[in-house]
Amino acid sequence: MKRLIAGFCLILLLTGNAWAGEGETVVTHVLSKTSESWNGSPLPPYPADTPEITILRIEIPPGAVLPMHSHPVINAGVLLRGELTVVTDEGSILNLKSGEAIVEVVDTWHYGTNKGSETSEIIVFYAGVAGKPITVLHRDE
Repeated sequence: MKRLIAGFCLILLLTGNAWAGEGETVVTHVLSKTSESWNGSPLPPYPADTPEITILRIEIPPGAVLPMHSHPVINAGVLLRGELTVVTDEGSILNLKSGEAIVEVVDTWHYGTNKGSETSEIIVFYAGVAGKPITVLHRDE
């Protein structure tokens, strides 16, 4: 039954006009589809434990520098506005602009900074495990 419902929903989505008004079509943009983080490292397998999804909306003011941290879980986000620079402790740098997606590094020390003139806003989805942290601060922070 679940497969039947999922199949029906997929057909409605692919037809485009299922939920749109007359003359309108639904447009889908793939922002990211990958098995690697932004620095090219392969994503780890999902843990065999109780899954827990966390979705955060993070606002980073101009000039802010986040503390050095890592994520023990796979996470990805979309920068809704502003700009964001992500730097790993090994020196890899990613410069994100509004509308761009990020598949974050896992188990890699890094920090983010807003070098722009407006507040950056990002939505991040974490595929974690119940009872375990999604972010770990560096011990020197």
